[in-house]
Amino acid sequence: MSKAVIFDLDGTLWDATGCSVDIWNRVFDKHEEVSIRMTKEMSAGLMGKTMPEIGEALFPDMTEDMRMKIVDDFGDEEVKYLTEHGAVLFEGVEKTLAKLEIDHDLYIVSNCQDGYVPAFLHAHKMEKFFKDIEMSGRTGMDKGSNIRLLMERNGINEAVYIGDTEGDEKAARAAGIPFIWASYGFGKAAAPDVVITSITDLANCQL
Repeated sequence: MSKAVIFDLDGTLWDATGCSVDIWNRVFDKHEEVSIRMTKEMSAGLMGKTMPEIGEALFPDMTEDMRMKIVDDFGDEEVKYLTEHGAVLFEGVEKTLAKLEIDHDLYIVSNCQDGYVPAFLHAHKMEKFFKDIEMSGRTGMDKGSNIRLLMERNGINEAVYIGDTEGDEKAARAAGIPFIWASYGFGKAAAPDVVITSITDLANCQL
């Protein structure tokens, strides 16, 4: 079996912060209990979090039910938009994936809502590159658990995880696999095994 390369999505393969700001603010306008406005900086700071974590970060004084009503509303609107329009791919993504898939099996594990990764795959015609995906919104589990789940489901014994945040790094450690930090993304890392400054660097890495 080919070695598995498992990707995070936001901040690693694409940047969806631009469109997410407008979607958040449209959703906020529908909920009179919301007094904040979303900015691109705020949106970037939410990347890598699960939907319940986003709700807690944005609305710490609300009940969980109230938070999740707003966050779920956003999640539905975002998936609809991204399925049709997509977002901004990092330069070189498609060429890099085409090179990697020759000798590797490619996967995605993300802390997103259910339907978010399929929106990416559909909008940018990326289905051909990836053998399987997993999302916290589908399983209700954290990223480390979802990485292990995907590995078990696909009989993967050797893999590497590529992401842009310290949460991604912790998830890779929890799953017992090496971590490659996408330093061009939205977050930081403590002690990654490899650092890349562009997605295209992967073509020259010893994966």
